[in-house]
Amino acid sequence: MAKEAENKAGINALGAKAAYNLANVTKTKPQYGALTPKWLTKFLEFKGLETGIFRVNKVVEGETPLDVLCSQTKKSDIIPDGYVEYETEPREYVLNSISTIINVNTAVEDVYSSPYDQVQEQLGLAIESLRERQESQLINNDDYGLLKNIADSQRIQTINGAPTPDDLDELISKVWKEPSFFLAHPRAIAAFERECTKRGVPPVVVNIAGGTFLTWRGIPVIPTDKLLVDGLKNPTSQSGKTNILLIRTGEAKRGVIGLFQAGLKNEHSRGLSVRFRGIDDKGVASYLLSLYCSAAILADDAIAVLEDVEVGEYYDYD
Repeated sequence: MAKEAENKAGINALGAKAAYNLANVTKTKPQYGALTPKWLTKFLEFKGLETGIFRVNKVVEGETPLDVLCSQTKKSDIIPDGYVEYETEPREYVLNSISTIINVNTAVEDVYSSPYDQVQEQLGLAIESLRERQESQLINNDDYGLLKNIADSQRIQTINGAPTPDDLDELISKVWKEPSFFLAHPRAIAAFERECTKRGVPPVVVNIAGGTFLTWRGIPVIPTDKLLVDGLKNPTSQSGKTNILLIRTGEAKRGVIGLFQAGLKNEHSRGLSVRFRGIDDKGVASYLLSLYCSAAILADDAIAVLEDVEVGEYYDYD
């Protein structure tokens, strides 16, 4: 009688819990939420170094660096002579290293590497983490970071706190020789969009290198969370202050360039080596990942910064 009651109350068929044990589960690769597109390292021109040292030789510049004779009819047979002076103590950049070690249990690798190779997944996530740190160091490093090396003449303040079209125009006046891109925190970009909406001048949107970006005066505005808001990548407060950069990149343009070590042993990708360190007596395989990077500003007018940008200004558009 009890069995009949059970059958009447439920479905007389194989249960989902038991069936689950026979099913193949479709799964993703490990999803790492902290990863970003790292647009700065994609837009910045990079130069490979032979020995890990980069010297920026500059000319000692003046208002008229070299006198010349320029006339339709010669008023004098004497052609001005002289020479162009170089700096005697040019700045040298030494590559910094960003390193980590990844350990993988070989038993886990042997047994649990289908459909995804455990070693490759571990290395892939570690490499992405190093690239995240690289982008942060390019902006914030105390030695070569872009924010630390902008000339005082290239630093300007916002007019009223929020980033307005007028403020970005002032940045363009500082980097007017073929500017390449603006760089800003997503919160700063949103604040700029609100200012444009308020004035009825919505920015044009373009697709570049697989991404969609706002532009101002034809110059793309590139997002990065490494330009911090009140010292944070992900601020929780509605308000906060940050910086917006305008950059000209390229060695031929006397711009900002990234630096990396070329021809590394066990090179995985630009400036990155992955070395197998062996297997210990517990069966743990070890890999050393080393990324070598730096950045150089070839001319003062290659970069400018809009400082103290307030990201918390909102408006009622009714």
